[in-house]
Formats: sequence, C-alpha cells, structure tokens
Amino acid sequence: MDTRRCLLVDAFTDEPLSGNAAGVVPDANGLTETQMQAIARELSVSETAFIFASDQADRCVRYFTPTQEVDLCGHATIASHAHLFEDGVVDPGTHSLETNVGVLDIETAEDGTVWMTQREPSIEKLEIGSEELSAALGIGREAIEEIGEELPVARSSTGLAFLIVPVAFLSPLGAATPDMDAIEALSDRLDVAGIYAFTFDTLRADSTLHGRAFAPGSGIPEDPVTGTASGACGAYLERFGALDSFAEDLQFEQGHFVDRPGRVRVQIRTDDTTGGTTVRVGGRAVTALDGSIAIPPLDADEIIEA
Repeated sequence: MDTRRCLLVDAFTDEPLSGNAAGVVPDANGLTETQMQAIARELSVSETAFIFASDQADRCVRYFTPTQEVDLCGHATIASHAHLFEDGVVDPGTHSLETNVGVLDIETAEDGTVWMTQREPSIEKLEIGSEELSAALGIGREAIEEIGEELPVARSSTGLAFLIVPVAFLSPLGAATPDMDAIEALSDRLDVAGIYAFTFDTLRADSTLHGRAFAPGSGIPEDPVTGTASGACGAYLERFGALDSFAEDLQFEQGHFVDRPGRVRVQIRTDDTTGGTTVRVGGRAVTALDGSIAIPPLDADEIIEA
C-alpha cells in the first residue's frame, strides 16, 4: 500500500498546539482528488495543503477542507512553506506557487517568516440589516450598529471572498453565539466563504485588531487564525480609510476564543502610479506532528488509517 509523508503544522504562531493547524502533504504527485479528500477528512483540520510539481511555477498546491476543495488558504500556504524551508527544500527568497486562483509569490525570510502575496483586492460595500447580522453572529445589534456608522459591511476578496463585519467592542465579539445555519445561508447568498467579524478593541496593545472567522459552508464552523480573511480585511481597511497612513505592518490577533491564539502580519502597499493595491500576509509556523499516512487503492472504500 502506498504511504505518503504528512504533517500537522501550526501556522501564525511559533508555539506548537496554538495558531491554526494545517495538514501538509509535501509530495502529492499522483494522488487523485478522491484520495486527497479522504486524507483531508482523516487529518480533520480546517485545511490540508497538497504539494505537486508544476509547469507554471516552482510548485503547485491544492487545498482541501474535510468536506471539499477550496481555491485558496492562507494558513496552509504559510504552514507548507515553513515546512519546506525547515526541510531545506526552499531557500530564503521569493518562490512562485500555482494555485486555483493563479500563480502567487511566496517569500521566505531568513528567520523563517513566510509572506504570501495575495490577489488584487475586490471590495464591494453591501447593505445588510444589522438585525440579520446580529441573529447570524449572535452579537447584539448595538455593537454592530455603533461602528457601522463609520465602517460599512462589505464583501472583500484577495483570492477568497469574506463578508467583513466590524464590531464595536471585544466583549460582544468574544461572547458571540453564532448560528451556523444562518451564517452558511448568508454566505451562500453573498457568494463568500464565510464571515470575518473584527474589532479594534484588542487583547494586546500592539495589535491592530481582533478577528473571528466563521465558515460553516466550507466545513469550518470557526477557523482559529485565517490568512485569506486577514488579507481581505486588510484590503477592506485600506479601501475605507481605516488605516493610519504610517501603518506598514499590521498585526491581526485571532483564535483566543477557541484556545488557539495566533497572529497574522498584514502589509498593504498602494502603487502611486497605477493605484493598484498589493496585499501580503505573513507569519511563522511550527511543526507539531510529522509522520506518514496510508493511501488505499483507488477502488478501496475503507477509511484511511493515519
């Protein structure tokens, strides 16, 4: 029976068993979609990254949740490249990565920090009633309405779309009791992966904001620390003028309310000539588990054994 090396790598942290765990299969060449989905289901983390050879870039990646393939995943990208750097497969510098949303630039720094350049932002202001958002998120209307006077609810994407919802204070965001069915229905209606709710009220003085991400439609009730949503939120903040003009390295904290604290670094750059916006998401990662997984034959129905 075929076996493949697989790892659990905790992204956006330098402490094991915190941040956001990603599955990483560093050699996925020859695996079928059915086999990859089975492996992702067996590893049972929010996303697993499968690395392939590529004719278009230095390497190719596909991402699977326990229930489906997704086009882009920030924390699994950080996790997989942190592993490749630690394993000596990639050197410090910029590398190209083929994904379902196109070829992206990935930079690995000398200290092991991985930076992911995301897609050109696409942002659309939406008119959604505070009552509907309050019911879906399990957050009092006043906490949504108060900040809604300054910042709108919007659909934002830097490769994967999220509904960005600002909240006035950390207390109501931390005490949220989300209705996953309502969030899934709202996400389907708006064609987003999920909801990223955030507040500028933070646990750490050096943090820009505190976020929580809910994506039940992708099989992820709450994602501990989310790179794609952080990039989308950073672009949203720039679009609606919520960033200090001198802020160059934003720090987004997330995961504390699910006991998986982590930090995402976000950089926003606007080209004065073209007006284009470049969004980079970065962070560290640490390997928590390194082993192998058995792959059943293509006609086997049994569950994969880790």
